[in-house]
Amino acid sequence: MSNWGGWGTSFGYADGSGDEDEEAESGYQTSFATKDSLIFLVDCGESMFQKASPDEDSHFQLCIKCARSVLTNKIISSDKDLLGVIFFGTEKKKNSGNFDHIYVLQDLDNPSASRILELESLLEDDNDFKTDYGHNTSFSLNDALWTCSNMFSQSTQKIGHKRVLLFTNNDDPHANDLAAQRQAKTKAKDLHEIGIDIELMHLAQPGKEFDYSKFYQDIVFSPDDEDLGTVPDAAEKFEELLNRVRAKDHKKRSLGRLTFSLGEGLDLGVGVFNLVRQQNKPYPVKLYKKTNEQLKSKSRMFCEDTGELLMPTDIKKYQVYGGRNIVFEKEEITDMKNFGQSGLVLMGFKPRSSLKRYLHIRPAQFLFPDESVVKGSTPLFSALLTKCQERDVVAICRFIPRKNSTPFFVALVAQEEELDERNVQVTPPGFHLIYLPNSEDIRRLTLPEHPRANVDQIDKAKEVIKKLQFKFKSENFENPVLQTHYRNLEALALDRDKPDDIVDHTAPDVEMMRKRTGEKIEEFKELVFPDGYQPGAKKRKTVGGDSGKAKPTMDVDMNQYAQQGKLGKLTVAVLKEFCSKNGLSTAGKKNDLIETISSHFGV
Repeated sequence: MSNWGGWGTSFGYADGSGDEDEEAESGYQTSFATKDSLIFLVDCGESMFQKASPDEDSHFQLCIKCARSVLTNKIISSDKDLLGVIFFGTEKKKNSGNFDHIYVLQDLDNPSASRILELESLLEDDNDFKTDYGHNTSFSLNDALWTCSNMFSQSTQKIGHKRVLLFTNNDDPHANDLAAQRQAKTKAKDLHEIGIDIELMHLAQPGKEFDYSKFYQDIVFSPDDEDLGTVPDAAEKFEELLNRVRAKDHKKRSLGRLTFSLGEGLDLGVGVFNLVRQQNKPYPVKLYKKTNEQLKSKSRMFCEDTGELLMPTDIKKYQVYGGRNIVFEKEEITDMKNFGQSGLVLMGFKPRSSLKRYLHIRPAQFLFPDESVVKGSTPLFSALLTKCQERDVVAICRFIPRKNSTPFFVALVAQEEELDERNVQVTPPGFHLIYLPNSEDIRRLTLPEHPRANVDQIDKAKEVIKKLQFKFKSENFENPVLQTHYRNLEALALDRDKPDDIVDHTAPDVEMMRKRTGEKIEEFKELVFPDGYQPGAKKRKTVGGDSGKAKPTMDVDMNQYAQQGKLGKLTVAVLKEFCSKNGLSTAGKKNDLIETISSHFGV
């Protein structure tokens, strides 16, 4: 049933620098200090600068646009990742290994506005690449890969995932040099063995196809299940790199590793994850106005009476009781907040049907087995998951997220693994951790009575809703407020005249709604709203202070309304007035009055 290893690769712990917002939100996360890194290795041969037509971009310009797009996205999505740009096939050289024809344009560092502007300068019409850098075909791809390896190893920051994007339109760079071919292939294999991935972004020259089998199938190491004899389609990769997606990227990592106690002497280890979280605007950063350096805040406590600087040992907390200040030591306060060791304790099981939607009080989390806490946790976790699914029950547990934290009661809802047609995991197996409310969190409200829809109105509403249904995916709808904020920052940092326009995908597409529903919306309005009703129209007040809406009167043909099924459009006052004048019962709500009048006319 379960594929724990596969799930670990698609959603398991990923080393990341951490997210300050997320860490401030939860106090039991596990911190990491690694960053993803990416190097753009760009071929600068003369053929890369040739244009098929004056209106089209050259291959080199396309590569630079890809690098610029990735850097711009990274500033928003994950600004702590590292990126670098290296040219090979240039006349000039600039690199730590002093290799000929290798030019390091940008060292491995965080993305910034100045680096983006430097790339944009290469796209300007007056840029003369041949004068600034030159072209030379005597380069060695082995030296270029060596430079990439050196750049990764010389980084002072701890790097997680290492990747090289190789851009070229030359399918056989060392056609007449077997030694250079052998050196490049050996170096590529060495990089693969130490965890550096090389991804080929190939471009075809006009009138010529890129032959992957000549050279690069021994440079790029693909997964075992792929056919190495075929050329990977780079069009989708280029489109993905050029696509501007302003979205925050969060590392898929454990918020904490805890012990899950099933009973005395029977424990297993679990990791807690956040699958969904709200994204807010980033916190503002305070800068010193003279140097523009980031300020570091420091707090100090002073005595109100004497102005003396207080040390942590001098600060006491107290509670007023009986007119006296009862002082507590720090250790006593800590003991009062201690409700036991952090972790989960199984209390029992309940039918899944007992978990109601109205019990939702905060976003759920996700549990997955963790062998680093307790060896052998995976098979025990899998057995518990299987039994909960078979018996359709939820596990009720006491949950203490971290030390000195308030305990919660939670329900663990089992989720089965789902795979797509390619046998790729879509939904991971595990437990959703649902927070349950306390008794004081639930209140009963006495709401005023409102008119209730009749059967015809409900059926017509169902038809309209059915026509407007679509497969919803939250990632297809960007937050317009955040997008506007990001674009304003981008325009300010890159000295733009105005920010890019945004498309608000959350706004309703009225034309599409009308096209899909046809006349059903008008039919729904006729059944629900009174004659002459204009949605969104403001009420006009009369001189006497009454609203512009006409008061209900008996000047209607009640029989005609009953025969046409439009009694629901009339007010309760009109219906009761008719019933009382005709000796009918006026008891009950609006639907009861409608049934009474309908029966009176034999409808």
